[in-house]
Amino acid sequence: MPNFNLIFKSLALFILAGLCEIGGGYLVWLWLRNGKGIWLGALGGLVLFLYGIVPTLQPAHFGRVYAAYGGVFVVLSILWGWWVDRQVPDRFDVIGGFICLIGVAVIMYWPRAS
Repeated sequence: MPNFNLIFKSLALFILAGLCEIGGGYLVWLWLRNGKGIWLGALGGLVLFLYGIVPTLQPAHFGRVYAAYGGVFVVLSILWGWWVDRQVPDRFDVIGGFICLIGVAVIMYWPRAS
C-alpha cells in the first residue's frame, strides 16, 4: 500500500521547489528584461538559491527527483503564465501538462519491487 503521507510531502516539496525556481527566475526576468530594480534581481537570486536546497529534502535519489521535477516544472510554468502573466493555456498546454504529470507519477510513485 502506498505511503500517502510520504507522497503528499513529496508533492508539497515539488510545488515549493517549483515556486522557488519560477518565482526566482521571474524576479530576475523583471530586473533584466523589464528594467526593474537590481534588488529584484538579488531577491530572485536568493530565491533561486533556495530552489537548490528544497529538492534535497525529497526521499528519492537525485536523478529520479530531478527527472520527475521536470514534469512538475512544466505544469507550474503553465499555471504561472496563466495566473501571473494572464496567458490562458490552450488545450495543447493542458494536454501536455497532463502528460507530464503522468510521467511524474510513474517516475516518483509507481510501486517498485524491492
